[in-house]
Amino acid sequence: MSDKKKVFMVEDDQNFGTVMKSYLEINGFEVTWVKDGINALKTFLTGHFDICILDVMLPNVDGFTIGREIKAKEEEIPLIFLTAKTLKEDILEGFGIGADDYITKPFDSEILIAKINAILNRSSSKENENTPSLFQLGRIEFNYELRTLTSPDKVHQLSPKEAELLKMLCLDINKVMPREKALKSIWGENSYFTTRSMDVYITKLRKYLREEPKIEIVNIHGSGYLLKLPE
Repeated sequence: MSDKKKVFMVEDDQNFGTVMKSYLEINGFEVTWVKDGINALKTFLTGHFDICILDVMLPNVDGFTIGREIKAKEEEIPLIFLTAKTLKEDILEGFGIGADDYITKPFDSEILIAKINAILNRSSSKENENTPSLFQLGRIEFNYELRTLTSPDKVHQLSPKEAELLKMLCLDINKVMPREKALKSIWGENSYFTTRSMDVYITKLRKYLREEPKIEIVNIHGSGYLLKLPE
């Protein structure tokens, strides 16, 4: 599985879209390209993306509407709007939706790449700053920074991968953590061997957490795992 950053691009101009998709791929991105606004949200919801690039002027559904729909589903995902229009009202509308940048055509492709990288780096730093490092799992305390699981009777020292995996489960507590998401984040690829490796780590975490009967790591067939803890 590729560990490239995934770009969701909506652009109806065939020639411009082809050039931009190729340029993004040459620069190490994986691109999903939608040419009609009416199919945009449906396609977006079928994948996991790191950033969206939306043309404003599209057939059937405009880029601003798509941006609002995407933000309603995934509030933190970065957005870049592309347009040939330079009206102040349009620019303000784009930023009002939550855009990270608004680029007018024509533009220098190198500048686009620089802007994308800056936005992704900023988003990554923000995510790390806002992520908690202490989690209370019933009577067990998980300290991500120290990689410890502390119960009333025992302290378990976790390996780096065990700590990363448990942190991802804790951040999605009582929700399904997609298997693909964990494999990409921790192992960098999705293969038979990495999948088996993750299953081994899940077994180890279940063993450590047995001291708290309320906690359960559930295998959701075909999807991933769920850290279940009664609220």
